[in-house]
Amino acid sequence: MSESRIHHPLIELTISRVKETIREPEAMFWVFVFPVLLALALGIAFRERPPDKIPIAVDRRMKDADRVAKMISKSAQLKALIVGPADLNQYLRVGKVALVISRSPEAVPLKSGKAENFPGGTGPEFFLIYDAARSESQLARLAVNDALQSGNGRMDVIALQDRLVKEPGSRYIDFLIPGLIAMNLMGSGMWGVGFGIVFARTRKLLKRLAASPMRRSHYLLAYMLSRLIFLVGEVAGLIGFAWLVFGVKVHGSLIELAILSVMGSMTFAGLGLLVAARATTIETVSGWMNFIMLPMYLLSGSFFPYSRFPTFLQPFIRALPLTALTDTMRAIINQGTPLFHNWLELLVMIAWGTISFSVALKIFRWQ
Repeated sequence: MSESRIHHPLIELTISRVKETIREPEAMFWVFVFPVLLALALGIAFRERPPDKIPIAVDRRMKDADRVAKMISKSAQLKALIVGPADLNQYLRVGKVALVISRSPEAVPLKSGKAENFPGGTGPEFFLIYDAARSESQLARLAVNDALQSGNGRMDVIALQDRLVKEPGSRYIDFLIPGLIAMNLMGSGMWGVGFGIVFARTRKLLKRLAASPMRRSHYLLAYMLSRLIFLVGEVAGLIGFAWLVFGVKVHGSLIELAILSVMGSMTFAGLGLLVAARATTIETVSGWMNFIMLPMYLLSGSFFPYSRFPTFLQPFIRALPLTALTDTMRAIINQGTPLFHNWLELLVMIAWGTISFSVALKIFRWQ
């Protein structure tokens, strides 16, 4: 009885697949090392630091350009650059400054620009020239208004007192890490499974296995189960690195995070099996992988919120498996939300994984 269990085709195939992966240094790098390096690079690039001051251009032709620049520079949000007329247009056009202050509304003749003057008041008139479509310019407009009004004698009617707090989970790195984990589960699941099957098919190994006493389901399940062997290192390694280097904390249950990681890994392993079920060349499977994965890289919110996309796209985006996995990852890691509160996202992943594996089992071919 014990001997038959040891030599069960599913167990032997899973062990064989694990050994194949370990013997591929490139696969180990992309699965374990690359996500950590990516988290390190993005964590440094978007590290927690005081916000940069917004650059403002002051028209050199104004007689009081120096005085205006000093008023602007007193703001904690702004820095002033005194710029000649020849450079005003270019500085604003390429985004080197967010706004131009001038006495003339024609200082920067941009068709898409907007010139506004302060209504009312008895002080000197200034024209603020900026692109209204840029959020940074809108913020600069408010800050410049406050700086100029204060510099020309405005008294505050009420006093405001700032109380600064720091909330863990609000940084970009806290937003990024769950997305990186989900993206890595998708990449390793699809590329690892899909490439392995097609590579074996091109070397005629599948043709030999077809004559062996095993079921087709055993072979395909072995690829999915082998993914679980490396799952602990993938997820725990990235979370541990983020905790040690950037202080990212898991606010939810580690057990529920492990369950979610298994579900996500199986979902994308099923998609990888489906893509590789009929492909006969590496070029073919690469094309299909990119066709499926690239839209999810862009739409599913791994690097920035998908709420930026138009409203009519939101149902389609939320139906993607990477979106469901990323949203649930963030809910557990950043918010401490129980796993089954995201039951709709779990159903999305289960549907994608189950349907993909079932279809792959029916259309799979050995040659």
